[in-house]
Amino acid sequence: MTRRRGRPLLLADIGGTYARFALMAGGRLGAIRTLDVGAHGDVAAAIGRFLDEEEGPPPGAAVLAVAGPVDGGRCKLVNSSWLVDGAELRARFGFSDVRVVNDHEAAACGLVRLAPADTIDIGGKAERVDAPMVVLGPGTGLGMACRFPRAGGAGVVGSEGGHTTLAAATDREAALIGILRRRFGHVSAERVLSGPGLVNLYEATAELDHIAGGVRMAPEITRAAVAGTCDLCRRTLEAFCLFLGSVAGDVALLFGARGGVFVTGGMVPQFADYVARSDFRRRFEEKGRFASYLGAVPTRIVVRPHFTFLGLQALAEAHDG
Repeated sequence: MTRRRGRPLLLADIGGTYARFALMAGGRLGAIRTLDVGAHGDVAAAIGRFLDEEEGPPPGAAVLAVAGPVDGGRCKLVNSSWLVDGAELRARFGFSDVRVVNDHEAAACGLVRLAPADTIDIGGKAERVDAPMVVLGPGTGLGMACRFPRAGGAGVVGSEGGHTTLAAATDREAALIGILRRRFGHVSAERVLSGPGLVNLYEATAELDHIAGGVRMAPEITRAAVAGTCDLCRRTLEAFCLFLGSVAGDVALLFGARGGVFVTGGMVPQFADYVARSDFRRRFEEKGRFASYLGAVPTRIVVRPHFTFLGLQALAEAHDG
């Protein structure tokens, strides 16, 4: 990536709920600022607000991580009305270049930069940087990407695997999925493994178990489950952990991720200890003849704040010319 000499670089992690911005200059990352996506009409408005409140020279180029598939430098966010168009932003702000990448692809680029204190170990052996490594991120949606070794370095492949069909491992899970199928038709992994998905799962659990649960949002469900103050919330979060373990195991098999599966995103780090105590790992390994294969694969929860910016920095450094 080329940029105008002496000017900083704009880095951004743009999700369906929040957009986070920072400037990088001289290889150093400045303060990260979080803006509410819903409070801004489009991405240009959010960038403009961020830049208006920053001192110093304006950025000469940008690297933007976005929550959705990228095609030709453009992305319509999956869980937001925003359209991120690199060419339009380049013209609007006078950038010499704008690179638009999927947010989980960006995060995968930062995996090898994680320190031991940045993750919580929930099973398996040590990470192998010479093997594929996967990020799996429940948040506003469910994203995933894989970092894989290749001659001269590493590559990253994105995925829309969050929209694959969710499978049941038990009769109870089949019943929960059946309830959701009546509501949505197709039940993807994201319909359960996301913030809105946790609410879906809560409502399905209430219907299956004939419990009048009332209306709750995802943070309320997780808080009550962890605190042990709501049995319906506890059942919901237990089911969430089991589904997460199943999908994480599927992803490990699909990518051959002997380097590890790293759970990221805005949700799971908030209740990482609960996941570690749950049956997540048992379900992760519960793949019949490949149980021993998965037994060696590490699973980690990334608790480092703003983890995606590690990958954004790596991308910026690799392409800064």
